[in-house]
Amino acid sequence: MAFRTLDDLPADLRGHRVLVRGDLNVPVADGHVSDDTRLRALVPTLRELADRGAAVLVLSHFGRPKGHDESQSLHRVARALSSVLGRPVTFVHDCVGEVAAQESADLRDGDVAVLENTRFHAGEEANDPSFAAELAKLGDTYVNDAFSAAHRAHASTEGVTHLLPSYAGRAMQAELDALERALGSPRRPVAAMVGGAKVSTKLDALKHLVSRVEHLMIGGGMANTFLAARGVDVGRSLCEHELKHQALEVLAAAEASGCTVHLPYDVVVASAFQAGAEHRAVNVHEMAADEMILDLGPSAVEALADALKTCATLVWNGPLGAFELPPFDAATLSFARHAAAQSQAGALISVAGGGDTVAALAAAGVTDQLSYVSTAGGAFLEWMEGRALPGVEALRA
Repeated sequence: MAFRTLDDLPADLRGHRVLVRGDLNVPVADGHVSDDTRLRALVPTLRELADRGAAVLVLSHFGRPKGHDESQSLHRVARALSSVLGRPVTFVHDCVGEVAAQESADLRDGDVAVLENTRFHAGEEANDPSFAAELAKLGDTYVNDAFSAAHRAHASTEGVTHLLPSYAGRAMQAELDALERALGSPRRPVAAMVGGAKVSTKLDALKHLVSRVEHLMIGGGMANTFLAARGVDVGRSLCEHELKHQALEVLAAAEASGCTVHLPYDVVVASAFQAGAEHRAVNVHEMAADEMILDLGPSAVEALADALKTCATLVWNGPLGAFELPPFDAATLSFARHAAAQSQAGALISVAGGGDTVAALAAAGVTDQLSYVSTAGGAFLEWMEGRALPGVEALRA
């Protein structure tokens, strides 16, 4: 995948104003940023541009405001970004118009500023050309460093790229390189682990993956729908019975493509969905009618680990069970550690993404042991579905 990066910009950017689309949509509790992961991801690009002499103006959305809403202002996030960046960050009280122009006019070479929430304006999500033009007036160059927002054709992610020379920031570049290694031109065999609660949210991804990977591993509540489609009585388990036909279509497509689908043959069941509930591991055909499947069983996890040992690449999105509720986190944590061990040994390229997956990796203590971990949610899933992402397409060389 050929796309323009910061390496394609002049080394000396003094006198140059660069609009950087970051993702500052971070959790805030009691007026303070409670998780600065996305801010830290933005630091390499901001530092490099500022150190090369550019005046840097950061664009981002925050929350889902309906018009101007002071509770959704980015001024608190600007303070947190300053702390993470280790240098002053100016806050500009709008992202377009006279206020934005006046307050950003005094920026000098090497300065960094955060513009106010782009979603305070209806033109952002509507990808209004006039709003995009107002944004473009503030910069000479555009850099997108927010893969997590690249699936949205909004003014600050797509519209502005038609008006300014556009490049990928370092975080975006790393993400695109990792995705290319995972499904674009991967080392084979490739395994895809797809988990989570519902088949309906990932059906398109499953349909796309069966023709791209050698092993499709299905976990979480999704597995229950596939088991039910194969005639297993899943009791009170979360199950989308209305999608059993679609599940059978995925299985048929996998068989036609030579893709092995891995479904659990033993599971962990309980009569109550609560932490520490009495539970047991059973064959899928031996669960009681009043029980529910809450995790994959130990034999199923061992089988997945054995299959993974034969693979050179892993793409992972979604937990294997109700990992947020011990003891039903065992399968997810175990699989994470197997993937990490193979990655550290150099035997596996592992790319994982999505909020629940990132949380599970953190719980397993292996976040930094996989090849690449994406904090993107919707964008990562749409990439797994094979969709073109508007914010990425605009950066192609």
